[in-house]
Amino acid sequence: MSSTLPIVRRTRPWTATAIAVLATLGLAACAEPSNSSAAAPPPASPYGHIHAITIEESTQRVLLATHNGLFDATETVPQKIGPTIDLMGFTTASDGTFYASGHPGPGTDLPNPLGLTKSTDGGESWTPLSLQGTSDFHALTATSDQIIGYDGKLRSTVDGQKWSDIGPMAPTPYALVGTPENTVVLATTEEGVWRSLDSGRTWSAPIQGPRLLTAAFADPMTIVGVTPEGSVYLSLDAGISWEATGAEVDQPAAMGATRTAEGSLSLWMALERGLVKFTYDGTTFIEETR
Repeated sequence: MSSTLPIVRRTRPWTATAIAVLATLGLAACAEPSNSSAAAPPPASPYGHIHAITIEESTQRVLLATHNGLFDATETVPQKIGPTIDLMGFTTASDGTFYASGHPGPGTDLPNPLGLTKSTDGGESWTPLSLQGTSDFHALTATSDQIIGYDGKLRSTVDGQKWSDIGPMAPTPYALVGTPENTVVLATTEEGVWRSLDSGRTWSAPIQGPRLLTAAFADPMTIVGVTPEGSVYLSLDAGISWEATGAEVDQPAAMGATRTAEGSLSLWMALERGLVKFTYDGTTFIEETR
């Protein structure tokens, strides 16, 4: 594996900051009056903040859990799904059920905070399950037999109703990383990456390797992780060992990953400049044009 893997193409999706800068430059450039109509600036991102990115296994849809609700970002123009909910936590189960937590948006008749809610119709509607009015899970993931969340305490549930405190794991997790295809869970913390083989019931203290900010399973054994400094790492043994790819990115707020039919990795990252897609074939890390 190469130690220096260039990013060979870059795109710059519109962000609110970029639009504000361009608007300021536009005013400075228009000192002389003009009879022509000024072009409207590109619209700001519809997402607000992107809290989680999930690649739906059955359809390969790119789902964004955001401050303004759930979006399908598979195509260039994102499509809103369902009501406006601040989806602080979001995960999908193997049967296609969506689980989420956060806060209801304007006009949404749901408790605040949401506790744990579920959707069985692809995010069009949501049903409260438990901990309504008391819990806001900022980290949420699903394994093959449990849902694990962090709302100030690390908890797990099998049925979405009855919760158990699990651990012990003292540090606050930045992210909980699991897959519905096995029972491995990673927790990224300031102390390093903690690892569980049994859906969070027990944990191994920080493993040897990079201190990751966030990570995502691409398949049951492959995990992509990014450090707070933006260095991209890869694990091919479900988080036991890590290897630097040599790629550097901006610090992501969230990321999702999947393996393509050709065997490459497809990565989606929520960066300050917008939602960006990368591919990695084991040799070259490429930012794709959207």
